[in-house]
Amino acid sequence: MQRRKFIRLAGGGVVAVAAAPLTGCSTDFPAAAVAPWAGPQASTDLRRWAVAHAILAPNSHNRQPWLVDLRQPDSISLYVDRDRLLPETDPWFRQIVVSQGTFVETLALALHQRGVEPKVELFPEGEFAPRALDGRPVARLSWQAGASGARPDPLFAQVLRRHTAKVAYDTTRPVTAATLQALAEPAALDGVSFGATVDPKQVQALRELCLAAARIELNTPRTVLESARLTRVGPSEILQHRDGISINSWMPRLASMVGGFDRTQAPAADSTAMKTMVKRFEEHSLTAMGFVWLATPWARDLAAGRGRSAEVNAGRAYMRLQLKATELGLQVHPMSQAPQEFAEMRPHYEKLHQLLLAQPPGQQVVQMFCRVGYCTDQQHTPRRDPATFLRG
Repeated sequence: MQRRKFIRLAGGGVVAVAAAPLTGCSTDFPAAAVAPWAGPQASTDLRRWAVAHAILAPNSHNRQPWLVDLRQPDSISLYVDRDRLLPETDPWFRQIVVSQGTFVETLALALHQRGVEPKVELFPEGEFAPRALDGRPVARLSWQAGASGARPDPLFAQVLRRHTAKVAYDTTRPVTAATLQALAEPAALDGVSFGATVDPKQVQALRELCLAAARIELNTPRTVLESARLTRVGPSEILQHRDGISINSWMPRLASMVGGFDRTQAPAADSTAMKTMVKRFEEHSLTAMGFVWLATPWARDLAAGRGRSAEVNAGRAYMRLQLKATELGLQVHPMSQAPQEFAEMRPHYEKLHQLLLAQPPGQQVVQMFCRVGYCTDQQHTPRRDPATFLRG
């Protein structure tokens, strides 16, 4: 690590820097940033124990957009942390609301594990408007004091093991249709439909769509900058924030040290930074060995005033789907670009609905769209301290 490294910066220049200033050679995330994945002590208060598991749920851009209120006994109320939104790539806040569902389901699984059967009320004070958020609770889980006897769910065993591998998948190892079908039953929730494919022709079309949609997000300045501003490079930034997109490999760390990682301006189309991001999405998209998706009947739900509840339920279904995949040794990685609602994505959004649902968006909406495949286990993403999620 004493030899000099040459870094090609986003603007096209090249600098040589000594690698010695790096804090060690490891690309592992700092231990404190991933400590929540060890799970809480068994002696922890029931509600805090359950919350400590729920914060490990998958969520959009690892924003961890959750606040919980424990001020009422024998209950947990969940709110959206409105300081942790994604207004450019998620202008209707759909992904943020789906992320509330993954939290709710993990919370319920944790309570079941301790013998508690919670009553789950979605939007107990009324739903948000379809394209808005406000300060009302997303969900309230409550139970009778001293009640016990709920049966643990086998999927809970995967909560501390689950992770989302954002790497190339093994293209020599196919995923069978039977394996994907095993995900359908755990994901069966009210109003949420499951779909999957390993058909080579359809998989190739969806691979190409994933990459085309990623290029739109990368080449739209305001959307690529949203991700750039949430990118945490190196141990210090990762420890400071413990959220967002964590990068701890040596080349980005060196580039950041010399000012070569600019998070205030969108990278040029021919820059090294852009080429690196495109290559990453190529690896993700073109190694997909199959796809799974979850959809809800948008028009019907909207007419019934439960459009936001449908999004929460899609998140709950996705949580169960990914835990089952973990049990099977299968990786599931959301390809969130094509389902996004910002204006420049519209042609790909419409094509996605045609390819998956054989109809234009309107009657149904794709809530989750994920590639599947196999790879070696990856490290967990950072999480904030459970205490920082408490409201009031």
